[in-house]
Amino acid sequence: MLKLLFIGDIVGRPGRDIIAERLPRLRTELGVDFVVANGENAASGAGITGALAKSILESGVDAITLGDHVWDQRGWENEISEIEKVCRPANLPKGCPGWDHLIIEARGFRVAIFTVLGRTYMNLKADCPFLAADRMIEQLRAQADAIIVEIHAEATSEKQALGWHLDGRVTAVLGTHTHVPTADAAILPKGTAFMCDIGMTGPYASVLGREVKPVVQRFLDGMPRRFDVAEADVRLSGALVEINASTANAQKIELVTVRR
Repeated sequence: MLKLLFIGDIVGRPGRDIIAERLPRLRTELGVDFVVANGENAASGAGITGALAKSILESGVDAITLGDHVWDQRGWENEISEIEKVCRPANLPKGCPGWDHLIIEARGFRVAIFTVLGRTYMNLKADCPFLAADRMIEQLRAQADAIIVEIHAEATSEKQALGWHLDGRVTAVLGTHTHVPTADAAILPKGTAFMCDIGMTGPYASVLGREVKPVVQRFLDGMPRRFDVAEADVRLSGALVEINASTANAQKIELVTVRR
C-alpha cells in the first residue's frame, strides 16, 4: 500500500508558511509516499513564481500543479519550463510553455499527475477536459503505474461527470479551484478515488482566502476593490489517497485538515 497526499490550492504567504512548518512532520506521521500540491494561488493569491515554486518543493512537496491563474505572474511563462516538478493544465493550447504532466516515483512505484481545466464558468481558453483526459491517459498508461487526475473547475457537475467518465481508468480524480472542501470523498465502483474539492491551504477566516470586508462590500455595491490575502485560521487541506500497488486502484480516500 502506498499513500499520496494531494494538497489543495496554496493561497499566499499563509498557505506557503503552513506547508513549510507542518508538511515535513505530516509526511512522517501519515507515512506519505507522494505529496502533490496545487500552487496556482501561491503568489499573493494569484499565480506563482519560480522562487516560490522552488521554496514549496524544498518544503517537501514532490510535484506542483497549476490552474486558471497559471499566467498571472509576469515572467512566469519564461520560468515554468525550467522547473521540472511543476506542470500547467494539460488542456491549454499546445503552444503554451511548460510541462503538461509530471511523473514522480517512490519505492519503485511511478505516479503520473496531470490537471485539466473545466470549461463551465471558467474564462481561460482550454480544450475539452474529457477528451484531453482521454488523450493523456492513453499517453501515460505505459509510463506510470498509477495516474492521478486533478480537475480544476468551478462546476461540481463537471467534476462529478469527469470522475464517472474516468472511473476504473485512473487511481484518483480530485477537484480543486473552489477552495471549499467537500464532504463527498468516495471510491467509485471501479476503484477510482473521487472528491469534488479538496479545499484550500491558507486562511479560512476569509472569503476563499481573501479579506472578508472588501469582498462583502464588492457584493453590496459592485465597486472594484483590492482583495488582499487574509491571515487568520490558517489550515492545510488536502486528500489522502491509499493506493493498492498491485492493482493501482484506490483503497481509501479521506480529507486531511491540519490547523496551524
